[in-house]
Amino acid sequence: DDWVRTGPRCTYKDYKTTTACTLVDNLPDILTESTTEVGLPPHLVEKWKKEGRFEKEIASLDTFFKRTGYPRLPYFYIIKWLTDWIEEFKVDGYRVDTAKHLEEQVWKYLREEADYRFKKAKKQFPEDYPEDNNFFMFGEVYGYNLHHGRWYDFGDKKVDYYQHGFDALINFGHKYDAKESDGKSFFGKYDKMLHDSPLEGFTTVHYLSSHDDGEPFDKERTRSLESATKMLLSQGAVQIYYGDEVGRTLMAAADGDAKLRSPMEWEKHQQNNQMLLLDHWQKLGQFRKANPAVGGGRHHDISDAPYIFARTYKSGSYSNKVVLGLDLPMGKKIIPVAGYFEDGDSVYDYYSKTFVKVSDGKVTTDNPFSIVLLGPKIR
Repeated sequence: DDWVRTGPRCTYKDYKTTTACTLVDNLPDILTESTTEVGLPPHLVEKWKKEGRFEKEIASLDTFFKRTGYPRLPYFYIIKWLTDWIEEFKVDGYRVDTAKHLEEQVWKYLREEADYRFKKAKKQFPEDYPEDNNFFMFGEVYGYNLHHGRWYDFGDKKVDYYQHGFDALINFGHKYDAKESDGKSFFGKYDKMLHDSPLEGFTTVHYLSSHDDGEPFDKERTRSLESATKMLLSQGAVQIYYGDEVGRTLMAAADGDAKLRSPMEWEKHQQNNQMLLLDHWQKLGQFRKANPAVGGGRHHDISDAPYIFARTYKSGSYSNKVVLGLDLPMGKKIIPVAGYFEDGDSVYDYYSKTFVKVSDGKVTTDNPFSIVLLGPKIR
């Protein structure tokens, strides 16, 4: 009882009724607001003793609390155990579920300890981590919208989770933004929100369907090609829900969230229409993976009709530039690329999987596709 509560259920009326409560009836809630030091739960002590590791675990806890100076509050024990995984399993990031359901300073303590343990892990396993790689933590603050900037509003209190350990928050507004039919209106809007704003240095994570959103962008799966284009070419990070790439049903014959969680339809990969959809997702995904400018760069409009734009990215001595065209005519098309690629450059179209040469600030390509994805070929 000094570790968890089993009630009341959260009612989400304000900060307290979102944090000092249980999410569901069968999920006890850690007393993260408690300021009273606690000992270990007896059943955990019994378990460790049966497994023959009681002394080792106690010594490890003693070392942790001595080094940090933290009081023995429930959440500091859990922070210790969570960050053990960083060195034990080489974990390099956390995706935090239901982040708004406990006090924001707890996440800050978790991130501080995670950064400390990650630096240790990098020294222990230098071959497993890029030298400039940092720990990454993003959160699900249910209902957060990127249009809110840095703040989530509980009604009686606003919280900046970016200042409490998070590099990114899931953007619950992306599915509404994706309803924009005009490419310029949709693809241009995130540049200022992510770069010319207090969010500079942070990012967001977009989704169009998920495990617990019963009203996704394309519930009937009639716009799966559009979903792929709008998500995978968006600035920020993205998360693909399993089956998005083959149009898996989001309306299974089930109750509640189970409607969204039907078995993966592996056999659909062999159906012609689904193979075309999968190919579309793969081309966009491979282009995005090879070119950091797509998700992390600045956005530059080139032409409104047809819609052509560029993304540019620079970090230290590394730079990356891409030019994208959407809703283009099938067959021959001329794409202006001046300022992004030089005359004589050979650039790769990730959609048609062909090389094209820049001449007079343009590239000319002839194929049956309405999309062009131009960038350096990563061999």
